[in-house]
Amino acid sequence: MDSGTDGFLPPPECPVFEPTWAEFRDPLDYIAKIRPIAEKSGICKIRPPPDWQPPFAVEVDNFRFTPRIQRLNELEAETRVKLNYLDQIAKFWEFQGSSLKIPNVERRILDLYSLSKIVVEEGGYEAICKDRRWARVAQRLKYPPGKNIGSLLRSHYERIIYPYEMFQSGANLVQCNTHSFDSEEKDREYNKPHSIPLRQSLQPSKFSSYSHRAKWRQADPVPTEEDIKKNPELKKLQIYGAGPKMMGLGLMAKDKTLQKKDKEGIICPHAITMKEEPSGDGKVMFTLPKEDLNYNLESCTKMTMQLRKNHCSAQFIDSYVCRMCFQGDEDDKLLLCDGCDDNYHIFCLSPPLPEIPRGVWRCPKCIMAECKRPPEAFGFEQATQEYTLQSFGEMADSFKADYFNMPVHMVPTELVEKEFWRLVSSIEEDVTVEYGADIHSKEFGSGFPVANSKGNLSPEEEEYATSGWNLNVMPVLDRSVLCHINADISGMKVPWLYVGMVFSAFCWHIEDHWSYSINYLHWGEPKTWYGVPSLAAEHLEEVMKRLTPELFDSQPDLLHQLVTLMNPNTLMSHGVPVVRTNQCAGEFVITFPRAYHSGFNQGYNFAEAVNFCTADWLPAGRQCIEHYRRLRRYCVFSHEELICKMAAFPEKLDLSMAVAVHKEMFIMVQEERRLRKALLEKGITEAEREAFELLPDDERQCIKCKTTCFLSALACYDCPDGLVCLSHINDLCKCSSSRQYLRYRYTLDELPNMLHKLKVRAESFDSWANKVRVALEVEDGQKCSFEELRALESEARERRFPNSELLQRLKNCLNEAEACVSQVLRLVSGQKARVETLQLTLTELQVLLEQMGSLPCAMHQIWDVKGVLEQVEAYQADARKALASLSPSLGLLRSLLERGQQLGVEVPEVHQLQQLMEQTQWLDEVKQALAPSAQRGSLVIMQELLVTGTKVASSPSVDKARAELQELVTIAECWEEKAHFCLKDRQKHSPATLEAIIREAENIPVYLPNIQALKDALTKAQAWIADVDEIQNGDHYPCLDDLEGLVAVGRDLPVGLEELRQLELQVLTAHSWREKASKTFLKKNSFYTLLEVLCPCVDASSDGNRQSRWMEKELGLCISDTELLGLSAQNLRDPGSVIVAFKEGEQKEKEGILQLRRTNSAKPSPLASSTTAASATSTCVCGQVPAGVGALQCDLCQEWFHGRCVSVPRLLGSQRPSLTSSPLLAWWEWDTKFLCPLCMRSRRPRLETILALLVALQRLPVRLPEGEALQCLTERAICWQGRARQFLASEDVTALMGQLAEVRQQLQAEPRLEELPTQLSASAFDSLRGGSSKDMPKVQGLLENRDRMTCLEEVALAQDPNLELLSSLLPQLSGPVLELSEETRAPLEELMLEGDLLEVTLDENYSIWQLLQAGQPPDLKRIRTLLELEKPEHQRSRTRVRALEKRQRQQRKVDLGRKSKDLQEELEAKKARSSGVKPEEQEFVEETEHENTFLTLKGCSSILKGNPNSLQQNDLGPMTSFPSLTPLLHLSYPQHQVL
Repeated sequence: MDSGTDGFLPPPECPVFEPTWAEFRDPLDYIAKIRPIAEKSGICKIRPPPDWQPPFAVEVDNFRFTPRIQRLNELEAETRVKLNYLDQIAKFWEFQGSSLKIPNVERRILDLYSLSKIVVEEGGYEAICKDRRWARVAQRLKYPPGKNIGSLLRSHYERIIYPYEMFQSGANLVQCNTHSFDSEEKDREYNKPHSIPLRQSLQPSKFSSYSHRAKWRQADPVPTEEDIKKNPELKKLQIYGAGPKMMGLGLMAKDKTLQKKDKEGIICPHAITMKEEPSGDGKVMFTLPKEDLNYNLESCTKMTMQLRKNHCSAQFIDSYVCRMCFQGDEDDKLLLCDGCDDNYHIFCLSPPLPEIPRGVWRCPKCIMAECKRPPEAFGFEQATQEYTLQSFGEMADSFKADYFNMPVHMVPTELVEKEFWRLVSSIEEDVTVEYGADIHSKEFGSGFPVANSKGNLSPEEEEYATSGWNLNVMPVLDRSVLCHINADISGMKVPWLYVGMVFSAFCWHIEDHWSYSINYLHWGEPKTWYGVPSLAAEHLEEVMKRLTPELFDSQPDLLHQLVTLMNPNTLMSHGVPVVRTNQCAGEFVITFPRAYHSGFNQGYNFAEAVNFCTADWLPAGRQCIEHYRRLRRYCVFSHEELICKMAAFPEKLDLSMAVAVHKEMFIMVQEERRLRKALLEKGITEAEREAFELLPDDERQCIKCKTTCFLSALACYDCPDGLVCLSHINDLCKCSSSRQYLRYRYTLDELPNMLHKLKVRAESFDSWANKVRVALEVEDGQKCSFEELRALESEARERRFPNSELLQRLKNCLNEAEACVSQVLRLVSGQKARVETLQLTLTELQVLLEQMGSLPCAMHQIWDVKGVLEQVEAYQADARKALASLSPSLGLLRSLLERGQQLGVEVPEVHQLQQLMEQTQWLDEVKQALAPSAQRGSLVIMQELLVTGTKVASSPSVDKARAELQELVTIAECWEEKAHFCLKDRQKHSPATLEAIIREAENIPVYLPNIQALKDALTKAQAWIADVDEIQNGDHYPCLDDLEGLVAVGRDLPVGLEELRQLELQVLTAHSWREKASKTFLKKNSFYTLLEVLCPCVDASSDGNRQSRWMEKELGLCISDTELLGLSAQNLRDPGSVIVAFKEGEQKEKEGILQLRRTNSAKPSPLASSTTAASATSTCVCGQVPAGVGALQCDLCQEWFHGRCVSVPRLLGSQRPSLTSSPLLAWWEWDTKFLCPLCMRSRRPRLETILALLVALQRLPVRLPEGEALQCLTERAICWQGRARQFLASEDVTALMGQLAEVRQQLQAEPRLEELPTQLSASAFDSLRGGSSKDMPKVQGLLENRDRMTCLEEVALAQDPNLELLSSLLPQLSGPVLELSEETRAPLEELMLEGDLLEVTLDENYSIWQLLQAGQPPDLKRIRTLLELEKPEHQRSRTRVRALEKRQRQQRKVDLGRKSKDLQEELEAKKARSSGVKPEEQEFVEETEHENTFLTLKGCSSILKGNPNSLQQNDLGPMTSFPSLTPLLHLSYPQHQVL
């Protein structure tokens, strides 16, 4: 079967075992258990339990190794034979002066070895040519028929193989009737350089130089001793112990004196001295010294023909004769051999040469010698690069990924397996890999945790370090044979490590001494194994020798060198049973004694392996020594020494081990007696004792068979350097027998004593077994004691007897007796222990008594069991008597139950008594719960009684009581459900309905929680109705807080209340009035409440208090003004208390503001040049000190503030409405009055608005504190207004008013426009004159709808010259206009003070302010400050107005288009209908006409805005058409200081 061409068929799988945790605890026991099955396959795989995952203990950073180099096609035996053949034939043609080129036939390289072998098998070249059977040769080479391939094969055979075969046989090519070479051109095809195409182009560059083939595969130097000394890794791989574990590391000595290099670079031997010797025919012969003849002439093969022709000495002329014809003529045709210096004519050669070849040429004699030279032993080369695990892994993964062109984890194992066997069978593909094999764990560290390693181990590592499956522990287990060997044998007792890559392989081999081996794959990709059972080991060796005899001829122990593979399909085709498996990470593979195994790695992985030996291995170990003796192979250890060492201490041996050692020792003693007897027969009588175990192995090895001697050896006094085992006494030396003597370890008398001790140890089990058998079977009728059985079991444990069936019977008997004793102790112990433990049934007690009686040991506890059984029988009689009575009492039943529990045994009558007592107790509870005189039980109690009744055993009385209780519970649950719906239903029921439900539920003799809750709710509802009636029928309207409390309570009640809706409406109306009043008074985002604004500010005396209260108001921490008035929540309900507190608060407010004014007036002005921020004591609302330009002083409290922090009056807003009615120079009418936010706390609505709120308040049937405070405020305002009107109506004040009116009329009649600055433009002047009386209605409408924005602002807001105009007028302002006496000024100032304290806007307040302003010089500083503050606000207003106008224009266009479209559709619909117009249509027409008119007016307005001339014409009208200034100012006054 040609596995290389037909593909690879995987062998069957080996057995796979998955032990449980119990089986996994003892590895040797488990291996012995599976051995009958697994040994038939040679190898097996074991998967540990999933939780068994040992940590990887190798120090990865310090782990460095040098791998071996493996060329895959040199591993396979048949492929290596082919490659060796190609080397030989290539060397043959190379010596002929030609280079071999292997031809291609049918697109594949011609297999020259197979062709040569088939020709020989078919009878030889001549026979095939005679019978014309070349087509059959092509068929056997598996070439397709019908293409004349046979003739082509014949031609190739004649030109390449046939000359080589002739030289191999020594025949002359001329005598063989071969075809001559016709032309020189015909040979040129075979003289081309040889080349085999390489498929593997992905290998690392460092592999390119690895080869030891002939010229067609470049050579690589073999490592020498110096290389080993320089490379520590090579030194580590030298073989430890007496015999090598792995051959293949060839050593070649470097002799620097043997070679030298001349100037031309030619390697030549040392100087040769020629000697002249006379020959027999009188000629002088030149010969080489003897030592020079022994030198290998191959070292001088580089010498060219021209150098040889330059020898002009006469002494060489006579030697130039042809060795074929012995003629010296035709010197130009004479050819000199580069090997032996013989001469040949080119026409005398077979076949003749057409010309003298160039380069190196060898004669037929030298070629024959080279071809007959045996090949060197094959072995692995060592790499030159040292790796770490990381660098090796990167190289391995990269190699695999590039080779298969896919990620490494995605390559199927089947594909790798087929590719591996294809590569090892190919001669044209040379793939090279590296394998880190046989790395010593003692030096590099094991992959398993080791107990004696450096560093402390964690508890988990400790567990794995002591595990029997740890490969460092398994070889030295107590029942392992290797634990009796003291030396640490590397690879056998000490694990080896293996770092693999894809295709790296381990070849067919068996373990040293045919021992077991175990391999654990720590991590990485799988490892593929092949195994052959031990029964087929010799068959495998025979098949490999038969298929590749060339390899075994040169290396008889080839299979012991671990360097040769053979395809499993080839072995299986010859009848060798082979199995396979894929070992994954975390799995074990075990090989059995003499089981051949091999395999390869699927990829980068890390494995660890070690050997171990059990008792069943001992016969195989002895057979292995005999096998090694025949092969003359070194032993790793002495088998005889191992057996004797174990026999010396038999008490330490396991019983099975003692039996096996006894058998081996017996055979060994018998053989030793036979051999020593033969020695005596030979006449050797001298002997001396020798402690062989103290000698090194190489000093006690047989020089014949290399066996390590221990029991005895034969030595010679005259030849002290060697010795032989007694099996080779004739091969020691030629000395006389009298000079030879025996060296022995034990005498023949000592050996039987050792054997006897082993026998006693092995037979101790038999005597023990007899005792156990007598005790268990009670042969003499007398039972032994329990203690005697325990002693027998202890003896088995101490002597480590095997776990036999008899021992298991003894253990079972002891366990059974212990269980009986334990039950008896629990039974007869104290009452407490009996209650807490599980009780025995009566049947179990009887069984226990019978079991104790049947045990093979006597137990005194049996009398205790009999006593308990008598107590049980007496109790049963009393219980049956009680059960038979009609009405037993509870006391009697309880006493019987307690007595039954004290027995410790489950008696059937106890259960019946328990049922009877439960029935009696339940019936008593039901009677008590339903008794008329008893307190009503709750529904839960009744339900629990009913549930308990279902668990009570059935009886007539119980069934009747259960039915009555069930009916009662059903009715009660029905009423409970009704009450629940009434409590939870959204639609609340009236009190009458609830009363009816409660009245009917009273008849049920059960306490119902929901009915009780309904009753409580009805009681609360009735009390609520009474409270409502009391409030509604009182002397005063109820307070809002009281009504809100009643509403909250009424909403939570589950009762439908008719009064609740009315109260909710009253509360809603009161809240609506309060909200309207808040909108009227409170500013936007005000910190004050409505009640606080309406009440006087009694805490106005201290400026610091006011500032701190303002900040606290922002944080919500300050107390309210009502609390400062001394009004509690109860006082707010009493109108009299509110009025009294309000009157007192007015007085306190006035006194406080006067004191505050005096305090603030004493402070320096921030506007003064000499005033600094440090000297000023005023504080703004922002918490900082106002200083410099931009500070304003409040007209009421005289405190200074930053203009940017408070709302200030607007000069432009106050001037524009009166541009045509009031001259600009009437400065006393300018809006310069400033009240700070601490003084002006509200919007200060007009009195008319407040009166409307009071009218709405009178309609409320509810009292509010805010309403009473508003009444007090209104009374205060009306009172002040009356006083102000009375004072303004006096003669002095009336005269002053008249003077002021005359001044204003003069300013209007004679406008000094010529005095305006010349820099004012005409457009600015026109803008000042742009307002007319016709625009007044629009101005007033906008004042009503928009806050702080007028229509004139829309017209002229963007005109910056207004600010310039007012600024230019400041120098022209003069005053005072009026002269106010002190008698007039003082009352006016007092009225002004009281009016500013009012949170109400009154016209009289403004009139008094105008008089006071006209009576003093104009405040230019304030005016300038106001103008500076208004500039940025004016700029922002311009931007907002432009954006607003743009949006309005866009919206008007959209609305106009939509309305026009709708109007057109409506008109078309009217035409289609009759001429009559319906009322709805008439309304639509009127509405449409109104809209069109409005749009027309809007358009006219925009035209007027764009035509200033029309405005000037309108302004030329009479002055009397303009309204008075005062009403307009009164309209704008309330809005100018809104925050």
